[in-house]
Amino acid sequence: MKIDVYHTPLGLNAGDLTGRAVVVIDVLRATSTIVTALAAGAKAIVPAASSEEVVRVTANLEKNGIVLAGERRLLKIEGFNLGNSPREMTKEAVGGKTLFLATTNGTPALLAAQGGDPVLVAAALNFSAVAERARHLFTERGDLVIICAGREKQFALEDAYTAGRLIKAVKKGVPPKKLSLNDAAQVSLDLAALGGWQDALAASDAARQLGEAGLADDVKFCANPDRVAIVPVYADRRIAA
Repeated sequence: MKIDVYHTPLGLNAGDLTGRAVVVIDVLRATSTIVTALAAGAKAIVPAASSEEVVRVTANLEKNGIVLAGERRLLKIEGFNLGNSPREMTKEAVGGKTLFLATTNGTPALLAAQGGDPVLVAAALNFSAVAERARHLFTERGDLVIICAGREKQFALEDAYTAGRLIKAVKKGVPPKKLSLNDAAQVSLDLAALGGWQDALAASDAARQLGEAGLADDVKFCANPDRVAIVPVYADRRIAA
């Protein structure tokens, strides 16, 4: 039984994930934003590689039914309705609408996960629900891939920590001799011993940068586990609960 972790989506090639169960993590902040938006009643989220792609694909759509959201350098993209803060994802802002989202790290990781079956979206906010779904898939198939978005194409502590906690939950009951972890998975599992969500996420460079940008409350929000019980699934370029 095998669990592979990728600390960034770099190096993933088309076909690497075909038919494999995949979990994508960008806990600060894209996957937290996605989970919160769906919990607030958004119809779906469409991840995009860039703000330019969002503008292009939405040019001829009915504006009343869509919301443009995303960030560059942590801040809301000029001309978009919302940024990448889960605290913005209220029922009033996104209820009944399709969110088109472009972020620096999270949405490229989701795009890299295409080919997985299924592709689950994980955050602390929905941790127990997504861990249970992932555990079921792992037990059934004996295989799981976890993709961390990372930060600007590099390792991100907060994503690896979340991956470690997910591995710990998924492998319960599996005899050690039957479990195979790649090196990134083993490192992630070791990081799960850092402590609770608040302390672990606050220790990350992402948290420091968000704090400097006046977004420290986003870190605190994202570090609250099990606020919702939904498991977003990414298929056919759309994420739905």
